[in-house]
Amino acid sequence: MQLHDVWFVLIAVLWIGYFFLEGFDFGIGILTKLLARDRTEKRVLINTIGPVWDGNEVWLLTAGGATFAAFPEWYATLFSGFYLPLLIILVCLIVRGVAFEYRAKRPEEKWQRNWEQAIFWTSLIPAFLWGVAFANIVRGVKIDAHMEYAGNFWDLLNPYAILGGLVTLFLFTFHGAVFASLKTLGDIRERSRALALKLGLATAVLALGFLIWTQASRGDTKSLVAMAVAVLALVGAIAAIKIGREGWSFALSGLTIVAAVAMLFLTLFPNVMPSSLNDAWNLTVSNASSSPYTLKIMTWCAGVATPIVLLYQSWTYWVFRKRIGTKNIADAH
Repeated sequence: MQLHDVWFVLIAVLWIGYFFLEGFDFGIGILTKLLARDRTEKRVLINTIGPVWDGNEVWLLTAGGATFAAFPEWYATLFSGFYLPLLIILVCLIVRGVAFEYRAKRPEEKWQRNWEQAIFWTSLIPAFLWGVAFANIVRGVKIDAHMEYAGNFWDLLNPYAILGGLVTLFLFTFHGAVFASLKTLGDIRERSRALALKLGLATAVLALGFLIWTQASRGDTKSLVAMAVAVLALVGAIAAIKIGREGWSFALSGLTIVAAVAMLFLTLFPNVMPSSLNDAWNLTVSNASSSPYTLKIMTWCAGVATPIVLLYQSWTYWVFRKRIGTKNIADAH
């Protein structure tokens, strides 16, 4: 295995980690409107991710930076061709971070309600657009002989990509509902479990259709194994939440995300961005990568920094591992 193959795997791992962690993060943001009955319950939900949401986004920054350094042609074509949806995601993530920090800065109901609306929409929109983006990467887009995107924004809104967006939206919301049931107490915990069961069934229908479509169009034996793991894990997550085993359900819903994203990367390799115009114009791990020397330096840096990041992020989750409920929320100003 050459270094550009290694970095393809590492970037896949970074995206898998991001979707695993930010998946329930987005789900909680969406549930502030779907699940919470009053402002106190919204505060409970927001507090379940309060200590970790910004750390979860580090995985996105690292994935983007690694793509830029290891595969500059992939980065350039992706970010120029997908400029509008990625810009929308970036704006949403900025506003979302501001909303978490500013929501409680003033006591006025209108002020807090507006920031809560921002949390909901800036969680829902990226959850959908990430699925659209990755579905288009797997499907292939209009890349010409100069490695440049030759399509437009509307080319990205095809049936396969829209289905991919719905899958990530429902899967992340289901993942968030399971996380809420794992991290909360009392009535909100029971309602989280009930909502997670309904979301899980809807997610299963959408995900099964998307994964079968992906496997039929670009899959092989390895992707078929990943697909089987994703489907079985999702079924297991639904069964576990039904019998009240929230920890198992969260682990299995996370495994669903891991296996599904792994399947997408397995269908891609050795391409990083297929061309729908001509297979000879595909961006691959070899023609889109940096020099071997650059990849070598990056490998040494990643080998030193990655364990440190994993340790301190794991420590954060351990420190804030306990459940919270409305009784833990201080009275508003």
